[in-house]
Formats: sequence, structure tokens, C-alpha cells
Amino acid sequence: MGFRELDIKSEYRSLIDDIIGEFYIPALEKAVLYKRAVGFFSSTALIEVSKGICGLVKNGGRILLVASPLLQPEDVEAIKRGYDERTTVVERVLLQAITAPRNYFEEQRLNLLANLIAEGILDIKIAFTEGDGCVGIYHEKVGLLYDGEGNVIAFTGSMNETATAFMHNYETIDVYCSWTQDARRVKAKETAFNLLWDNCEPRVSVIEFPKIALEKLQSYKTGPLDLSLDEQEFPIRRQVVSVEGPCIPKEVTLHHYQIEAVEKWAQRGFKGIFDMATGTGKTYAALAAVARLYRHSEGKLAVFIVCPYQHLVEQWVEDIKLFNMKPIVGYSASKQRQWKNRLKDDVSSFNAGTKKHFCFVTTNATFSSPFVRSQVDRLEGNLLLVVDEAHNFGASHLSKALHAKIPYRLALSATIERYGDPEGTQKLYEYFGEKCIEYTLERAIREDKLTPYYYFPVPVYLDDEELDEYQALTREIGKHCRQDAKGNLKISERGKYLLIKRARLVAAAKEKISALEKTIMPYRTQSHLLVYCGAATMRDPGYKEGQIDDFERRQIDVVSDLLGNKLGMRVSHFTSAENAAEREVLKKAFAAGEMIQALIAIRCLDEGVNIPNIQTAFVLASSTNPKEYIQRRGRLLRKFHGKHYATIYDFITLPRRLETVPLMSREELGLEVGLIKRELARMRDFGELANNPAETDRLVSQIEEAYGLNKIGMGGDFDDI
Repeated sequence: MGFRELDIKSEYRSLIDDIIGEFYIPALEKAVLYKRAVGFFSSTALIEVSKGICGLVKNGGRILLVASPLLQPEDVEAIKRGYDERTTVVERVLLQAITAPRNYFEEQRLNLLANLIAEGILDIKIAFTEGDGCVGIYHEKVGLLYDGEGNVIAFTGSMNETATAFMHNYETIDVYCSWTQDARRVKAKETAFNLLWDNCEPRVSVIEFPKIALEKLQSYKTGPLDLSLDEQEFPIRRQVVSVEGPCIPKEVTLHHYQIEAVEKWAQRGFKGIFDMATGTGKTYAALAAVARLYRHSEGKLAVFIVCPYQHLVEQWVEDIKLFNMKPIVGYSASKQRQWKNRLKDDVSSFNAGTKKHFCFVTTNATFSSPFVRSQVDRLEGNLLLVVDEAHNFGASHLSKALHAKIPYRLALSATIERYGDPEGTQKLYEYFGEKCIEYTLERAIREDKLTPYYYFPVPVYLDDEELDEYQALTREIGKHCRQDAKGNLKISERGKYLLIKRARLVAAAKEKISALEKTIMPYRTQSHLLVYCGAATMRDPGYKEGQIDDFERRQIDVVSDLLGNKLGMRVSHFTSAENAAEREVLKKAFAAGEMIQALIAIRCLDEGVNIPNIQTAFVLASSTNPKEYIQRRGRLLRKFHGKHYATIYDFITLPRRLETVPLMSREELGLEVGLIKRELARMRDFGELANNPAETDRLVSQIEEAYGLNKIGMGGDFDDI
């Protein structure tokens, strides 16, 4: 049983990860050799790193440690001036670094280390730089772990083997594994350590651990070697690890509605839908459901969890681990590069009965791939499918991946009904079953699970050129539409392309920039602002007729120029161009509010990204799809300390100014009324739950009066498009 069965991350950060519990101890327990070079040496460092080496010692392993004495400026000066010999100074510094134990466990660990040295299991050498008659600190930090199967783990970073580094500092380590594409990097680290250990590095001297310091360490030997020390010191950790399979952790308290949802799901044969507003705890409810079924199935359960995007998979992974599962994380860019082999092996072991439980978490695309579908086909017995944002699986290309042989099913969504696709919605109900809970946005706000909000619709208008193009596109779209036998509107692929083109025209209406400048001015010194843009280009407001240069710019770039340059605000993009690590940095800077006042984003609220500290949002490009704008609103309303309410400015695009509507022909009215109705539907939806509904009601009434929408029979041939 070697390193490959461990879930090893490529990076650990001490304020985010438990580096000792999640990396050091599990790896050392499977190791047979540990090579470590550190910057500074102390007895507390030895005590901390000894947590886990009982397993290594049981494996018949050894430890090779290279450390540097923490020389003070006066020590270096004494050596340089010849006041003291180098050896004398080093011995004195090491003796000072070996301090008496502060409690029972430190005493026992020093006894352990003294025994390891006596039995030749732990070998320590001292390194320092030398040159021009001066001695300095050797400061490289690298570690190498070897298991009995020839696998090697190398790690480097800012971590020193000191108690302060382990427990208090913000430290980070990078990890490389020999069985991955990092094999050459691991080999380079091995070579470097071996040269150091053999004292072959230029300008670096490596000496045996001074005898006088060794004797001081040996003085802490109080008894024989005790390899039960880890079990004595970490009974809680051992107990948690010994509990197999999914369970609800003690630190998680479920809300009553989550418990009711899980029980209804169980009563319905472990099939159903959790229709819950964004931010109300769908993930915890789903994992509690997994634990409930695991108990019912007497510990024999294979679990597949499916998410739309890779970053959502990674968000799920943290919660899956919290619920005592060690997931196989499988998608094209997964850090678990051997995930296909692991999945195949676990499927075989599950079928053979040698493995009772495993969990596989993946993306929609990977779950619907031939490889994963073939593995599901192979499975026999209790299998559960959990699908996040399950409305996506109503689409024909994904619905084919909903295996009929899977007996247990759970769909999660804030909006299970598919907009304009009753057939796709029906497929979801037929496969997953009935709703076990419907926890609406209104209820979530009322029960203080989401933040109340103020909603301000900001009307903007198409200019003459944009209006002409909008009307032309609407006429062309009409040619690509037909009604089927059931009266449902069907649109050709060409028509769908034209719909996207028209939607981008509306999203990038030029007047939105001037309206944004006016609306955001009172907030220009505030923080925690979000400006939500469309994935569209627009004419640069600064363009002058007759310019030769291309006048088309992305809306997000125009907005960035306005806020960052003209208004002098501190802004940053937040788009798919930024990777996961960059996004995390941006989110932290945004939360602090000093380095970044406003995030300028494209689609981030559609992709499950959680930025709960957004206080004020300016939505330049909204959607007519209720699924999308309901999800966006839910993410804006996530609770956050000190956030008592949110404010949403929604830029409503109207074809023309209301006073000119009476001058329109009936054909023009018919071309424009579809856009009006779609914008009105979103306004009503947002306004009715807001703290200030009158603001919306007033504008809705003005628009309905102008277009005559409150009159019977008012409309046109293009109402639905």
C-alpha cells in the first residue's frame, strides 16, 4: 500500500490546509525513507516532524536530516574575526536550539527521537555556507519521501521544521510525485539532496552532527522505543479515520428543511429532486442524503457526483472530504492524473465485493463520455447518481447519459424547470422523480438564509443604428421559426445563431456606458462592487466618425477604461481568462476592499463562483432566461458578515424612449414588443421580492401604458421572439 492511494494535492497552504494532518502524517505512515533539508534546526522542529514517523519506523524506515544552525549576526562576526572557532559557535547554537520538553507528549517525542538516533534510524547532519572567511546559513528547504513500491514524493517551499512555521506562520509547500508528469523534477530534487548529503555541493559545508549536541539529545532518552505514541497523541484523528464511508460530521448542523428533504427522498425510494434557492445548502443536504443511503445500504454504495464545471468539482471535493469520503476526482485537467485507472479498479473491486464504497466526482462532459459510461455499465449493486445544476441534463446530448440501470438518483437545482423546453423538463421529472423540497428565494430571504435586497431598474435605449439592426434581426429570426403540432415554437440552428447575435446587441447597447457612469458615481469611493458585463463587443463611445482604427471593443474593456481610468477606481477583471488560483487571489483582495473596489465580470455568476461579500451589483447584461437570472440573483444575496442587504442596479434595455412609442407603426410595435415583454418579466420577478417594489412597479406601469400592453389583444407577430 503506497503513496498512489493517497489524495495528494500539488500545493498546501497552512492557513487553508492542515499540512501536518493532510500531508505529512499520511505520507510518512506509508514511507520507508525520509530525506529532509531545512533552513533552521530546533528540538521543537524535530518534535513536530516526528508526528507520523512511528508509521515510517514500523515500516523499517530511516530518516536523513540536513539542517542549518540559526546563526545570529554576532555569531557570524565572531567567526569572521577569529574570536571563536567555527565548530565552537555551531555547537553552542545547536545546544541553545535543543530545549527542554514543555509537556508529556513533547517529553515522549524527545525520547522517541533519542531512541531513533541511538538505533541508527535518524541521522542528522549540519550544513552551512562558507566563503571568503565567512560562515552563513544554508537556507534550501526540500523534502523527499520514498515508499516501498519505488514511488517518490518531493516537496519544496517556505516551510521550515519549526513549531512556529507549522502552527502559526502563513507557509506554503509545492508537492511533486514521481508517477506523474513531474518525474523529472522529482529526480532533480533527489540528485540535489544526495550531493548535499555527500558534501559535494560547492560553497556548502556539511558536517556530522556535533557529539556534544548529540549527547544532549540523548539525555532525553527516558525509556525504550514506543511506537504507539501517535495513537496516544491523536486518538481523535484515528477514530475519525477508522469510521468508514460517508457520515455527517459533528461540526455540521443541518437545518430542519434539509433534514425533511433527505427523509422525503428516502421515503420515495431514494429518488427525487432538491429544488433549493442558491445559497440555501443544497450541497450539505445532498451529502447528508448520501450518508442516509449509505446507512440504508449497510455500507455497500457506489456514489457518482456530477457538476457542470471543473471549479465546481473542486468546490464539491472539499465538502465530500468533510463528509468522510475520499473521492476520485476525474476530468480532463484533474490533478489526480491516474483517475481512470482508479475508477476502473474501484468498479472491479466493488463488483467483486472487496470494496464496499467509493465516490467519483466529475464534470457533465466527463460523466457523459464513453469511458465513464462504460464503467457505469459495468457496475452491479447499489449505485447513486447525484447531479448538481441538474436542469442541464434535460438537454438531449446530456440526457443520454442518464443511465436507466442506476437505482438511486438525486437532482439538485435552483431552477429545475427548463426555460422554453417543456420536453427537457419532463425528462428530468421522469428520471429523477418528484420534488422532495421546494425552497424558494422568497422563503430563503424571509427565513434569513439569504440577504434582503433593493432593486433599481435603470432604463437605457437603443440608438437609431442599434434599433434598425434589432428590427432587421427580428424579421430574419421570424423566417427561421415554426410551430410544431403541439403549438410549441421551433427555431432552426440559423435562427438560434441570430438570437444570440441579437441578444449581444441588446447587452452591448452603447447608452449603458453613460448610464453606468451616472449610476456608479455615488459609489466611486466604496468597495465590494460588481459590474456584470456581456460577452459582446460594442462601438467605443470615444470613437469619432472618420477614424481608420477598428472602433469595436469588448464591453468589459470599455467598462474597465471608464471605471479605472476616467473615474480612478481600483478594478480588476474576473472572467474565464483568470485561472482558479488567480480567481482566489482576486476574491481575497476584493474581500479586503483596499486593493480592489470593483470586479468587472463576465458570466461569473452563472458558473457557481461564490463571492458572498458583493454588496452592490451593476448588471449591464442580464438574461431573459429565468434559470440564469434567478441563479445570478441568489449568488448576489449570499450571506456575509456585516452585509445587511444587497443593492442591484439592473440596466433595462428598451427599444426607444417611451414618448416616441405613439409614433410607431403597427409593424414596428410588433418587432419591439417581444423585447419589452422579456424585460418586463425580469423586472417584475426582481421587484416583487425587493425591499422597494414601488420603484419597479412605477417603471413597469409606464412601459405597459406606453406600449398598450394593458389592452386586450395588444401584441404582434414577433411576441415570442
